[in-house]
Amino acid sequence: MKRWLAAIAAVLLLLVGAVAGYVLYKRDQAKDVRGSSTVEFVETAAPKPQPPPPRAEGIAWPTFKYDPARAGVSPYGHRPPYRAVWGFAARTLVEFPPALAFGQLYFANNDGVLFAIKAKTGKLVWQYRSGRVQASSPTVAGRLVFQTFLYRHHTKARARDGELIAFEADTGVVRWRKPLAPSESSPLLHRGRLYVGDWSGRVYAFDPQTGRELWRFRAGGEVKGGLAASGGRVFVGSYDHHLYALNARTGKQLWRAATQQRLGNRGRFYSTPAIAYGRVYIGATDGKVYSFGAASGRLLWSHRTGSYVYSSPAVWERLVFAGSYDSRFYAFDAATGDVRWVFRSGGKISGSPTVMGGLVYFA
Repeated sequence: MKRWLAAIAAVLLLLVGAVAGYVLYKRDQAKDVRGSSTVEFVETAAPKPQPPPPRAEGIAWPTFKYDPARAGVSPYGHRPPYRAVWGFAARTLVEFPPALAFGQLYFANNDGVLFAIKAKTGKLVWQYRSGRVQASSPTVAGRLVFQTFLYRHHTKARARDGELIAFEADTGVVRWRKPLAPSESSPLLHRGRLYVGDWSGRVYAFDPQTGRELWRFRAGGEVKGGLAASGGRVFVGSYDHHLYALNARTGKQLWRAATQQRLGNRGRFYSTPAIAYGRVYIGATDGKVYSFGAASGRLLWSHRTGSYVYSSPAVWERLVFAGSYDSRFYAFDAATGDVRWVFRSGGKISGSPTVMGGLVYFA
């Protein structure tokens, strides 16, 4: 009996040791990674506020976070104090910011109504009732407004379907439409092509004028955020805990990177990536902000916050800004990931920041 008890005790000790070793191993894998300014950090690729578009084009703010790199730096220099000029009752939640073109604001509410209103007065010009849930920003190019939609109201999960629609900017007339899985991916226009993702994990490239599909790519999980682009690459995060770099012309995968291993579920990407300094910056549901090499996909730094990071980063003057569900707003060093400062907001942060006139704005 003593021998049996000793054997059982030895086995239990081995099991406890194995579990403890596994926990320590996972904790080590989940440690923050500190970056360097000498490794895949391109100073000349700093995000700079570009001059506002020519008035003749009529497009003042074409897309979510202003440009394809999604760095969130405004070309305008407005500064406080501000005062309310008008208000518009959208009736339900307006979660994502508008595009601004031709003197009009284009945005949608959560009930799937897309509005065009006068920028100076807030007067309604046209509206489109999609009958679907909606959670993204539109994109404007030429005289068209592109908007993605989620599933129809009151449908069962298995029957849910989404849509991408191109509207005439002046009238709201539908130019073309494409069926998708539910999509909350703010459309991206880059080098004459329109890119979106959806909950099936598919990423599409379309001809913006006709809606003709040019290519599609399948990620390993749902695509919830928007895409970003720089040069010949487009970047997209997925709920399979991977970030993908694709050839913008062909859709071919160039590399795939992942969130760090940890105890429990690995982090997933809801955040839309931002491209600057030859790197990709993105938040994840494991509470970390990540920096990957745009050319290599190599993990260059990671830094934890106290909760989910749904916020899509903004990048300006070697700082990366992102909010967290821990109610704190962070400024990270763009090269190393070190925290430069923290602002306690008093509420969970899911919105994405914008830098304008030397100030950073978030909600």
